[in-house]
Amino acid sequence: MSSRYDDIIHLPHHVSETRSRMSLHDRAAQFMPFAALTGYDAAILETARLTENRVELAEDRQATLNARLALVQEHLKEEPEIAIVYFVPDARKEGGAYRTVVGRAKKIDPIERRVIMQDGTGIPMEDIYTVESDLFEKETVTDYEV
Repeated sequence: MSSRYDDIIHLPHHVSETRSRMSLHDRAAQFMPFAALTGYDAAILETARLTENRVELAEDRQATLNARLALVQEHLKEEPEIAIVYFVPDARKEGGAYRTVVGRAKKIDPIERRVIMQDGTGIPMEDIYTVESDLFEKETVTDYEV
């Protein structure tokens, strides 16, 4: 069977005398998909990312939280281990997320209204949702679930 290319099929591959051969990496880059809308995928992911709304505490719950923080303040010399669930506002969109930090309390600053942990984490008191500790089992403080 004869082909139209029979006369050239066995000739050596042409090599340019003026241009260097393209690397396989650069050659493959020619065929990569083109993203006409740069950042579009990131924008879609950002829009789809969910945030939570901040829960406003009722007065009785805020009173219980204040009592727990006062109890932690009284026992700071014992370096009590506490778990704090607090709200972190989102930098890009409305809402935020609740985070939990577990560690030893170092200081409760009533002027700055922050709980300072031994690892240096500072938690604004107005963002605290709940505080848990073994201290509260010894005392009679109402428990709330997250």
